[in-house]
Amino acid sequence: MITIICVGKIKEHYLKDMIDDYLKRISKYHKINIIELKDSNIKNEEGEILKVLKPNAYNIALDINGNSYSSIELASKIDRLFTINSNICFIIGGSDGIGEKVKKSCQELLTFSKLTFPHGLFRGILLEQIYRSFKIINNETYHK
Repeated sequence: MITIICVGKIKEHYLKDMIDDYLKRISKYHKINIIELKDSNIKNEEGEILKVLKPNAYNIALDINGNSYSSIELASKIDRLFTINSNICFIIGGSDGIGEKVKKSCQELLTFSKLTFPHGLFRGILLEQIYRSFKIINNETYHK
């Protein structure tokens, strides 16, 4: 199971459409779930995130100072993780980022860039990269 914990709701319809499209595409390969939490201050968000984290999952916080992978490396990482753990959880924080308690409860920090992205757009980017990973893992055309 892939879980994505997100702080904040998506308001823009074009982003909802993109997210729904990638969720549908990914569901052909693997079960995926998005948990949306209320956007508040970082202390409250941290507590809410910790409540829904699964202790048996491989937890990955999206953080600007995290590890960086190419799409092929990310696909390889996801493929390896599923051989040792059936649950992967990605955490996207709110506008203030992710608190230290959440980061410390994760096995890894991951970054896609040193750039800052709008929350909803980044959710779509993460889903696209997960979908791309499954296409790469299954040697299917898409990745170029």
